[in-house]
Amino acid sequence: MDFIKTPVKGMPEQLPNDMAIREYALRKIKDNYKKFGFMLISTPLIEHIENLTNKQGGENEQLIFKIMKRGEKLTKSESLEDLCDCGLRYDLTVPLARFYANNGENLPLPFKALQIGESFRADRPQKGRFRQFTQCDIDILGDSSNLAEIELISATANMLNELGIKELKVRVNDRNILRAMALSCGFPEEHLDTIYIILDKMDKIGLDGVKNSLLQFGLDPAGVEKYCNMFAGINDNIDCKQFIGDKLQGYLSDEAIENLQEIISVTSNIASKDCQIVFDPTLVRGMSYYTGPIFEIELKNYHASVAGGGRYDKMIGKYCSKEVCACGFSIGFERIISVIKENQLLPVEQDEKIAVLIAKDVDKQKVQKTIEKAAELRKQGKTIMICPRNSNAKFQKEKLSAYGFNNFVEIFSDKGEL
Repeated sequence: MDFIKTPVKGMPEQLPNDMAIREYALRKIKDNYKKFGFMLISTPLIEHIENLTNKQGGENEQLIFKIMKRGEKLTKSESLEDLCDCGLRYDLTVPLARFYANNGENLPLPFKALQIGESFRADRPQKGRFRQFTQCDIDILGDSSNLAEIELISATANMLNELGIKELKVRVNDRNILRAMALSCGFPEEHLDTIYIILDKMDKIGLDGVKNSLLQFGLDPAGVEKYCNMFAGINDNIDCKQFIGDKLQGYLSDEAIENLQEIISVTSNIASKDCQIVFDPTLVRGMSYYTGPIFEIELKNYHASVAGGGRYDKMIGKYCSKEVCACGFSIGFERIISVIKENQLLPVEQDEKIAVLIAKDVDKQKVQKTIEKAAELRKQGKTIMICPRNSNAKFQKEKLSAYGFNNFVEIFSDKGEL
């Protein structure tokens, strides 16, 4: 069989310079979130298939990399569905729910979790979309107050600023507002998910496109007209309370409005000048498990989301013997890496990195002396790489320079020393 040198389609591999950027970003992310009290945890890449297919993952459940049973269990399988008993995780939320159900008694309440790890989706690979990708999630479990949302938004905006990513727009909404708006127009409860999917496309198809799609779906024209009129003329400066007014009376509690207003107000007061917090009634978020406030962080210069999340108070309780409220934020790590690369936000290394190139004819005693000297310098914190000197040393040094080595020492039998 021929040896295939390229990776499996959709599975990325990283060169040393790429890894340097990723490691830099990961350090910044971890250090920032730890300042806010988030605690780093780890969950397995492989999850029980029952957990992955429990109707909590939306469309992601169609993209599971399933793992076949092994040995005797495999031979006893009676059907295609019976062939697998676990799969690669498609996100970090389902594993977190199982983790908390298993370890909750040993954790503080509220619990502020930080997870960073690989996830897998059997998706169609394309630019910016991989089958294997790094996810970074922060979640607060056991806090029913809006302090959770405020902490999540503040911590993530602060983290992006520390990475040098500016011009942020945090869009905030509430699933209860979305539901109230749809029901107030006479739309049936069973059609809400489809209505949300259509509304979520407004930035691509416009308000007229939303209207036409709702009509094509078969909804009452009068209800569609009333619904679309609600979104006419919205902008980044609209006030949540003024927008809602009294048109959702009987469908939405005053508490929900006050809660969202406070989240926007408090986060706006502590946000940097490079971060704008706005109410956006068209924000949907794809996952149906959200139960309250939802939010996304968008880069103004890219018109793309780099982080998103919301409150999901019903999921964790499905795995525990009691209800546990929860709120989380997922960071688009791969997109953040792309922004750092495109804008050259990785700080220029000031530290000296020395490459010691030893010629072939150097005697063993001089080589040993060089190795011992390198050991001393490494104890002082210096980066020293020792390797044989190639015949084309100029090309060798050019390659090493591209990977950060800025000082070269060439050792020959009659000259040169470290």
